[in-house]
Amino acid sequence: MAISALTQTPLTEDVHETLLEFPDNRLLIDLCGEFDRNLAQIEHALSVQILRRGNQLAVIGEDGARERAISVLEGLYQKLEAGRELDAGDIDGEIRMGGSDAETGARRGDQMELFKGGRVEIKTRKKLVEPRTEAQKAYVRALFSNELAFGIGPAGTGKTYLAVAVGVSMFIEGHVDRIILSRPAVEAGERLGFLPGDMKDKVDPYMQPLYDALNDFLPGKQVAKLIEEKRIEIAPLAFMRGRTLSNAFVVLDEAQNATAMQMKMFLTRLGEGSRMVITGDRSQVDLPRGVTSGLHDAERLLGRIDSIAFNYFTAKDVVRHPLVAKIIEAYDADVT
Repeated sequence: MAISALTQTPLTEDVHETLLEFPDNRLLIDLCGEFDRNLAQIEHALSVQILRRGNQLAVIGEDGARERAISVLEGLYQKLEAGRELDAGDIDGEIRMGGSDAETGARRGDQMELFKGGRVEIKTRKKLVEPRTEAQKAYVRALFSNELAFGIGPAGTGKTYLAVAVGVSMFIEGHVDRIILSRPAVEAGERLGFLPGDMKDKVDPYMQPLYDALNDFLPGKQVAKLIEEKRIEIAPLAFMRGRTLSNAFVVLDEAQNATAMQMKMFLTRLGEGSRMVITGDRSQVDLPRGVTSGLHDAERLLGRIDSIAFNYFTAKDVVRHPLVAKIIEAYDADVT
């Protein structure tokens, strides 16, 4: 059932009040959040005031901000009607994306239809994932529509997380037979020495972020079984030499730490029926001084090939703690 806008009352020349009525009071309680914290998040972000009046919300503010807040409330209420639960990330994402896509409706069915006009949603076994910024939305579309795509930008912008989510979605829907996740085993400015154990024990610390992403989308027991069956592989970049990766969704993470030769080697592993995603942050190169980053080389050489997608993120696309975006901006602004 749709939200009803009952009245719009002018309070001053610039400020108006719009009264919204919600058909399901239980969903309205979830929309507001514990101690109205969801409403407080919207108020702070959009500079409006939202008041609860029974099964109604009064949205007060200047026209543009008020309309955006109403659109955000509508989008969040649609999620609740669809059986979703809301968290702070959902609120933030709805605000960043400008509110609801109610006019087009949420896309359902096969993800390979490329979300014709509706919300961009990635279905996995454990959760439904939605991009939270326009850059993320464009990135996800590129991952579904291109056999080779790059995601380049600072930490916390969802480059790897969304790539793994798309890979899991395509695996579940049978578009690929396996998922292959890789990254260079390069230490971030430290020398940790020799690590104990067998080969898996030695490389797992470098691969842990990829395990974390997988476990967010698939049940732990299923991840373990798929790894045992080699339908999911998590391996250092060095292990890719000599292989042809067919019918697979392949992700190379932290690609800024691949050398130019390693990047060429990896890119030429692409086989029939496969899709490949390269993610990296040009500001976090851990290679020895004087060694060219393979990510930089790939941008320079492949940027004009139409069938390869390059997607770029900035600090505005950071979806971790708000301080992360400010930290990145501070470092970017430092020219010393």
